[in-house]
Amino acid sequence: MKVENPKKFGRVGVLMGGCAAEKEISRQSGTAVFEALKRQNVEVVAIDVGDNPFLALKDKALDRVFNIIHGRGGEDGVLQSVLEIMKLPYTGSGVLASALTMDKLKTKLCWQGMGLPTPLWCLLRNEQDINLCIEKLGFPVIVKPTKEGSSMGMNKANNAAELLAAFTEASQFNCDVYAESWVMGNEYTVAILQGMVLPVIRLETANAFYDYQAKYESQTTQYHCPCGLSEVQEQSLQSLALKAYDGVDVKGWGRVDLFIDNDNKPQLIEVNTVPGMTSHSLVPMAAAQNNIDFDCLVWKILETSM
Repeated sequence: MKVENPKKFGRVGVLMGGCAAEKEISRQSGTAVFEALKRQNVEVVAIDVGDNPFLALKDKALDRVFNIIHGRGGEDGVLQSVLEIMKLPYTGSGVLASALTMDKLKTKLCWQGMGLPTPLWCLLRNEQDINLCIEKLGFPVIVKPTKEGSSMGMNKANNAAELLAAFTEASQFNCDVYAESWVMGNEYTVAILQGMVLPVIRLETANAFYDYQAKYESQTTQYHCPCGLSEVQEQSLQSLALKAYDGVDVKGWGRVDLFIDNDNKPQLIEVNTVPGMTSHSLVPMAAAQNNIDFDCLVWKILETSM
């Protein structure tokens, strides 16, 4: 729904923080969103949710919510369920899509069922699975906790010792762990806003992969937009990203991460339902390429709560 008068939104709570590993990044995103809405004369209040959304939202007299809490507790259906119970409209995806896409492995299973391309993987439940993983995938692989974002707990493994160490670290995040075949090729991300697919960004880092340091701290990470693909290739990648996005019922806005491997085949990696909105974040970069500045982007995301 298109909104022209800021009063139409009513009193908006920008929810940030939370209790997940990404809470500091969420606070950065939330502060940027809060300031953008203030500049546009929206009646807005910043709320650091902590670990109890009911308590944080009590007596705030909100008309709707801009959810910018990354990770578990904000991006996994829990907060969405609370907001549904409180009858508070909110930005982005609902309970089902949020819960599903927070789990990278369940998302991959859905994509596999849809016939969409995603790298091979192996679930790691204990040390005995290490040898099975080596037989199935070989090396190198990347090891991931299924329910963390911002590349937290992720490590590349080139041999059995590194695989065991990566599994041990990822296991500390209290969720399933899996190893995924290492994709040789170029990494891309595709943002989607109100059903509109934004220009593709190609990521380039000197690190082993696009890890936390490359995302939030490095000054050498490069973001190519235009991405360097031909018009036909870019449209094909955008179409695939939209299928992947719609297939897991993501709504409002989101971002799909994927590769094009050295055989020129796309490989879907994951989808984010509450992407970052910091100075290093990808959705604002893609929107800017489409002549949508940051304030306008924030407004359009808030419209998804209507």
